[in-house]
Amino acid sequence: MELRVEQLTAGYAGHPVVDQVDLTVGSGQVVAVVGPNGCGKSTLLRCMARLHEPASGRVFAGDADVWRLKQREAAHRIALLPQSPQAPEAVTVAGLVRYGRHPHQGLFRQWSHEDERAVTRALEATGTTGLAGRRLDQLSGGQRQRCWLAMALAQETPVVLLDEPTSALDIGHAVEVLDLVREVAAAGRTIVMVVHDLAAAARYADTVVAMRAGRVVAAGPPRKIIDAALVKELYGVEAEILAAPSDGAPVVVPTARTAAEPVRS
Repeated sequence: MELRVEQLTAGYAGHPVVDQVDLTVGSGQVVAVVGPNGCGKSTLLRCMARLHEPASGRVFAGDADVWRLKQREAAHRIALLPQSPQAPEAVTVAGLVRYGRHPHQGLFRQWSHEDERAVTRALEATGTTGLAGRRLDQLSGGQRQRCWLAMALAQETPVVLLDEPTSALDIGHAVEVLDLVREVAAAGRTIVMVVHDLAAAARYADTVVAMRAGRVVAAGPPRKIIDAALVKELYGVEAEILAAPSDGAPVVVPTARTAAEPVRS
């Protein structure tokens, strides 16, 4: 399912943090949104997921404007895994993943065999079947993140939004999660993720969207848009852009910090 954002503007208490953003993501594509802290990345995802109402602009999932749908209807199209999600105390992995089926429950539709199959598919896709009976708080960071992703996948939406899915993970667990993101996209789902690691964005995303002060300042294939000028514009850092020996993906090597323009929070 295609995800499309048109002239989206949003903020808090009259202070805009997302300013006239346009974005289109095709089915099976991975888009990485990058930029300095406070540039509006997470707010953009929350607007897409119908959790923060924009001041203007529209968000389409397929042919439907998500802000004209009921919350439950929107949750059948778009799933959001927020940054630092919180789980109930002592919840098991299976119990957590079952929460992903909540949008499919209702007064006249209780837990079904299809719900159970969706949970099983999500556990299998994320390699967490063997963890199903364990408590989430007893797992490593990488294992927990795969379990959270399983919960989002169990929602069985065509669009999945991930807010810093590799935050606080070491490099090994980060690669594990990002490899899984690519597998999910290869199965046909549309993925938009916020990431801070430009090297990860370059290697795993089909398109990189660079934001600063609420606006998109560059968008396109990572090998075309990630250069020293963009790094300096985003982060106020001088950098060399090297090509990875294995596949030529851009690798950012900072060399010095320069005076950056103030960033809107």
